[in-house]
Amino acid sequence: MAGGAAGTAGGTAGTAGGTASGANNAAAGGASGTANPSAQPDIPKRALSEFDRAVGLMKAGNSGEAELEFKTLAAGYPQLAGAQINLALLQRKANRLDEAEATLKAAVDKNPNSASAWNELGLTQRMRGQFPDAAASYEKALAADPNFAPAHRNYAVLLDLYLNDPEHALTELERYKELTGEDKPVTSWIAELRQRTGKTTPRKPAAPAPTDSAPTETESAPASPAAQPPVGQPAPAQPAPGRG
Repeated sequence: MAGGAAGTAGGTAGTAGGTASGANNAAAGGASGTANPSAQPDIPKRALSEFDRAVGLMKAGNSGEAELEFKTLAAGYPQLAGAQINLALLQRKANRLDEAEATLKAAVDKNPNSASAWNELGLTQRMRGQFPDAAASYEKALAADPNFAPAHRNYAVLLDLYLNDPEHALTELERYKELTGEDKPVTSWIAELRQRTGKTTPRKPAAPAPTDSAPTETESAPASPAAQPPVGQPAPAQPAPGRG
């Protein structure tokens, strides 16, 4: 199973590209955008326009120019968690993991209730072999938003493959499935975890999951400006990619 689940690294930061709607109220607020709006700085329309342009460059593969745009936005508007997250995604794609970690630590320092930022920090720390730190970051992502599905899935991968804690991994993965309704390969992985932890229902024994169907961490899409899920809804999770 480790061969399949360790393939492609990623963690959904939010809906690709995102929208400017509600960003002024959610950018510096809680994971559900419920913090007091009066305590949150306004985000100028110009900043949102520049953010959309940078996302367009990122999605078009113009990484260098997109990185410069996000750096400028992150410096000028630190309340835009999405700018720092997307900058970190570009740094991580270029295998500059130390820079990505530093960028994401700055993001959670300015936006401590951003489940997306904590999730991406956890993934980056996992990629750097900092497993206990990664676990702590996923815990903070889920404390910020218990319904942030990608953090449940990414935490399950960490727990199962790197921290040897299949029981906790099972709990996280079952919660992920409950939030997303995703079937394959999640159902097969749950069945295997239930067998390994002795929790398989006797009348319905489940066969172990083939290694090529084991899920990986979720792929990262560009974050929205506020990098927060809509109020009362779990953030969308990408389908599991194939083995890398």
